[in-house]
Amino acid sequence: MQQPNQQDPRRRAARPAGSQPRQTRPAAPRPEGDAARRTRAAAGRRARKRARTRHAVGLVAVCLLAVAACVGLCIWLVLPEGLTIGGTAPASSAAQAAGADASGVAAATPTPEPTPDPAEERIAAVTARNGANANLNPTQATDPDTWNASAVSILEGLQTRFSDLDLTVQEGLPYLIAVNREAGVVTVYASDNDPENPRYTVPYMAMVCSGGPDTPTGVFNTPVNYDWRLLSGPCYGQYATRIWDAYLFHSVPYYTQHKDDLEYVEFNKLGTQASLGCIRLMVVDVKWIYDNCPIGTTVVIYDDAATPGPMGTPGTIYIDPDDETYRGWDPTDPDAANPWDEHYRTGTTIRSEAAWAEWDAAQDDGRWHNTINPADLQGYSTDYKTEGTRG
Repeated sequence: MQQPNQQDPRRRAARPAGSQPRQTRPAAPRPEGDAARRTRAAAGRRARKRARTRHAVGLVAVCLLAVAACVGLCIWLVLPEGLTIGGTAPASSAAQAAGADASGVAAATPTPEPTPDPAEERIAAVTARNGANANLNPTQATDPDTWNASAVSILEGLQTRFSDLDLTVQEGLPYLIAVNREAGVVTVYASDNDPENPRYTVPYMAMVCSGGPDTPTGVFNTPVNYDWRLLSGPCYGQYATRIWDAYLFHSVPYYTQHKDDLEYVEFNKLGTQASLGCIRLMVVDVKWIYDNCPIGTTVVIYDDAATPGPMGTPGTIYIDPDDETYRGWDPTDPDAANPWDEHYRTGTTIRSEAAWAEWDAAQDDGRWHNTINPADLQGYSTDYKTEGTRG
């Protein structure tokens, strides 16, 4: 019996030497019968049907997922913030409602916008309108809604100090003038128009002033006024109205009787104790008294550093002592030759609405300009560094 893989010696001897082994040809396929072909075609059809079914199922699944996503988005947009579909807030929302964020850490409370204070807004409006020219000491106005009540309190308090102070409105005398010597403020009062007992209790305007330690206190009635007045020094004052004896309302002193020769260093002292006893004012204010307060007007002078007056404290204007172009002029002088800008003509006076209306009317009808002193100018200002001050 032959061992495997060993060729028959006889068959090896019969093959010519050097010839290649004979290749075995595959058997020719047998013709396929009709039944086999039908079976294989049916199997192909079943496979293709299964593939189409799987494809259709996949498409349906994708559509369902898209519908679910759309429904979820709509629910998220429609439901109130912090609610679940079940109607309860999730834990994170509950924490936020309790003042904490999702991590449980207390959330910072937003700072609410401050509510504007109506009183501060009114004060700001009064200050802006009346204090725009104050470039030295600012205007310190009070709430205009408190002016009347404060005025009654101040004046009735003065009546307890000065028994001869009569607040009853006198015929032909529309105003009463109160000078707070210590605070450096003159307040003008008008009638309250009470039909039975009219009194000077309505604040009309407030002016910055300078008195001095020798300024007398008490109740007086003005006896006379002057367009220019020789003062101690010697020096000169415009639009002077005598209060009593040698004491007057007048402008800040001038070295000479010229509008361009003002004692500018003294002007910068307005609002402080600076005079020899008279009451100094800006030209715009002393001229208003000269024009509008007839002889016989009541003047009360008192001291009250704590309460300057019902309308507050007017500001002051600074004059540069080294500016030779401007220093010789009171910035509020209405003279057309005044080199200061015209907006300074209103001064720093705190005016009521009625006082502003009267001011505008006086500009329009010529009353204000008709009483301006003639412009007799020197052409230069005296140098205080060599002359010093006089008034």
